[in-house]
Amino acid sequence: MFITPIQLMQVGEKGDNNTTQKVNGQEGVSMFKSIFQSAIEDVVTTDQDLNEAEYLLATGQLDNPATVTIAGAEATLAVNLLVQLRNRAQEAYTQLMNINV
Repeated sequence: MFITPIQLMQVGEKGDNNTTQKVNGQEGVSMFKSIFQSAIEDVVTTDQDLNEAEYLLATGQLDNPATVTIAGAEATLAVNLLVQLRNRAQEAYTQLMNINV
């Protein structure tokens, strides 16, 4: 098992002059949804990897016990990222609800 590098997550669309364009309506909803789905899938995947590494360690099939520690750290980071995404979305919603029209 190798450590995969962090991938750059594109949030906005780039225009011709490399400036970020606004994303409105259904495009914004689908982008928001895809970011959350990706974070949830990462949590599920890293948890499965951790469970598999723990099983292999318990049955004596794992050569490198550090793999379990690495898988545990990846799973923890994935959960923390998902929680922070949720917290930021909740903060944004709260701020929008507090705007006086």
